Amino acid sequence: MFFGLVGILILPLPRPWRYFVITRWSVFTLFWLRVTCGLSWRVSGWEHVPSSPCVILCKHQSAWETIALQLIFPRQSQVLKREILHLPFFGWGMASLNPIAIDRKAGAKALRHMLSEGKQRILDGWCVLIFPEGTRIPPGQQGRYSSGGAALAVQAGCPVVPVAHNAGVFWSRNSLRKEPGTIDVVVGPPIATTGRKAADINAEVERWIEARCAELPNHAASN
Repeated sequence: MFFGLVGILILPLPRPWRYFVITRWSVFTLFWLRVTCGLSWRVSGWEHVPSSPCVILCKHQSAWETIALQLIFPRQSQVLKREILHLPFFGWGMASLNPIAIDRKAGAKALRHMLSEGKQRILDGWCVLIFPEGTRIPPGQQGRYSSGGAALAVQAGCPVVPVAHNAGVFWSRNSLRKEPGTIDVVVGPPIATTGRKAADINAEVERWIEARCAELPNHAASN
């Protein structure tokens, strides 16, 4: 509630300033999860995190990764459903994070909007975070990977960075319960997009993410 209200008050500020302020909520949330729920995290592949703009394509299992990726990658704009911004407090805070809000029912128009806004964010020096499956998928299952993120990277001339994790094992979809343990995040090598088709890039990302997810622990266990 506090950060949601702050998010409204700081909307007139430049985007980088708003981003820094609101991401303090992410820092506190991950700290509080560790203290109260015994839920921590570790990252493999820190060396693959680029210092320049990229398109982040990440597995979507939980609310956790939407929070943690803000602390793993440089400042980023997340592609999300427009309805999220209407949620009291949480949506107000999200609005300050410079997201790209789309209307999923708009079809091709929504894709064009994402490509246009996403390219501008990248030109402005921001990464763009996209969950290619579009919605949270339970661990061990796989959704349909949309090629929109790969298409954005091709148009913007930037690399794609794939991310796998097992957050859904510890914090499942639509659940308030968090299991103790350690979430594993794996950041893959950046994938060059120059001269490649979006469909081919998307297929490579899908293979990599699903293969890495299959290697990660699929049950919660305290350290």
